[in-house]
Amino acid sequence: MTTTKFNSFLQRVFEATGITSQTELASALNINRSAITQARKKDSIPDKWILQLYRSFGLNPDWVETGSGQKFNKHSDSNDAIFSNIPKVRARLSAGGGSFEVGSKIEEYYAFRKDWLRTKGAINKMVLMDIFGNSMEPEMKDGDTILIDESQKDILAGAIYAVGVDDTIMVKRLEKHPNKLVLLSDNKDYSPIYLQGGEINSVRIIGKVIWICRELR
Repeated sequence: MTTTKFNSFLQRVFEATGITSQTELASALNINRSAITQARKKDSIPDKWILQLYRSFGLNPDWVETGSGQKFNKHSDSNDAIFSNIPKVRARLSAGGGSFEVGSKIEEYYAFRKDWLRTKGAINKMVLMDIFGNSMEPEMKDGDTILIDESQKDILAGAIYAVGVDDTIMVKRLEKHPNKLVLLSDNKDYSPIYLQGGEINSVRIIGKVIWICRELR
């Protein structure tokens, strides 16, 4: 096998996880086998694959991508038993008209107590994102960081979700009406967004917002 960036990536993943084929890797990543063929042709490694390998196997994203650093992203055994490192990704959620910053590249990790996370949802499906804009004030402000559980996609009336609409992502309260989905802002200067019929199919529920962090300024 010719040594390329992608082939080196495959060798590292196979070595660390015990996966022995691209078909098994596709299953672990929850993607089609053809997606691996395409990535191999482009000699590229999608960021969302690196995120999934971190979540599923605890692999250090830097090591997965470049081979540098430690193989597993773990600290001491005692800390690992108590805390879980939740990834913060580059994507920003708009509290306004929509954000085109949708990259899933991991910027850093934040440690949370596992016992607390388990009361909120599925630990291995959680991710942190920043928001910008003022459409969700006073509940959420520009610059807040929010914790999202991507396993919680069922709509609870009035709950806050990260949602994708076409090519943009945003944070809104959701209400489901017969044949209609309503995206609501807390800031009354912003009108509700009504989606009907085929428009509803353009909406992707990324996950439910379960926690907000704010730095005082």
